[in-house]
Amino acid sequence: MKSPDRAEHVGSLLRPPKLLQARAAFAEGRLHPDQLREVEDRAILDVIEKQGAAGLDRITDGEFRRGSWLTDMADAVEGFVRDRVVLDWKGPGGGPEVSSANAVGAKLRKTRHLTAHEIPLLLQTSTRPFKVTLPAPSNFVVCSYRPGLTEMFYSTRNELLKELTAILRDEVRRLVSQGVTYIQFDAPYYTHYLDPQHRAQMQAEGRDPDQELAEGIAGDNAALADVPRNRITVAAHLCRGNSRGRWFTEGGYDVIAERLFGSLNVDRFLLEFDDQRSGGFDPLRWVPAGKSVVLGLVTTKDATLESQDALRRRIDEAARYIPLERLAISPQCGFASVAAGNLLSIDQQWRKLALVADTARKVWG
Repeated sequence: MKSPDRAEHVGSLLRPPKLLQARAAFAEGRLHPDQLREVEDRAILDVIEKQGAAGLDRITDGEFRRGSWLTDMADAVEGFVRDRVVLDWKGPGGGPEVSSANAVGAKLRKTRHLTAHEIPLLLQTSTRPFKVTLPAPSNFVVCSYRPGLTEMFYSTRNELLKELTAILRDEVRRLVSQGVTYIQFDAPYYTHYLDPQHRAQMQAEGRDPDQELAEGIAGDNAALADVPRNRITVAAHLCRGNSRGRWFTEGGYDVIAERLFGSLNVDRFLLEFDDQRSGGFDPLRWVPAGKSVVLGLVTTKDATLESQDALRRRIDEAARYIPLERLAISPQCGFASVAAGNLLSIDQQWRKLALVADTARKVWG
């Protein structure tokens, strides 16, 4: 199923102060889990209403129950350990810093569903179309495979990927069985395969970035194999890192576009295009007929409010490579990929989302 949505956002939203305080109290043992759940529920119900008021076509729960966009994997699956891959962040306050993803340090065993705490409230209370975001299995062969540790349990990255694919495939099946109609795989680590620096590093380690890209696509496709495509939209989101206004990869989609857009079995790509580091729109010519693209033109990295005229010109430019009817607009990434959130206020976030919705109405009606 191809979603007709024109005004989207990627998933995460800035946490209100009361929620951040409650999560800190819970982490310190000062708040019972049921009390935390009550605070989360109130915050989610409020943010659902605000998304509707902003004019967005589809809402999320803001990922308010997560520590970061992918931490539910380690929370729900045994075998992850607090040993993390270091990323070289660029931008304000950049430098080497550990990822929010834990390393794999034992055989993986799923103990609960990743979204077990998220879906009930959305199903019971939301009268608006919503989507559920999941970390794609392909991410973890980059951010959780630690040489010297993980290889004691999974001899190759592809062996680990097959285990992760089975875990996510089970999660996707459950979402389908519960009536979820839009599933988004967040897959920012695909951009490691387009960044010249990261590709060179992989090759220096004896790894083939093109082979790993192909294996990642195959793994993500296998995780989505049971989705009835006539009634459920499947999307993939790519970005170049998003934490407190920083990023970790650079470069256009050109290197991976033909293989990724042509082979990843999704209906919809949410792609980062908010700055020059993202490259031009030319790679969109590789997006096959029947697939759509959500242009991430509004930045979540800072508070500057984009010009609507400039956004419309950029949409027109993208339409030179893919028909306008197969395009939509969104921010380039979430506003809070990690719970601390990006460097703007909640009011500034809502102004950006209202701009997305208003621009979509003026372009597509």
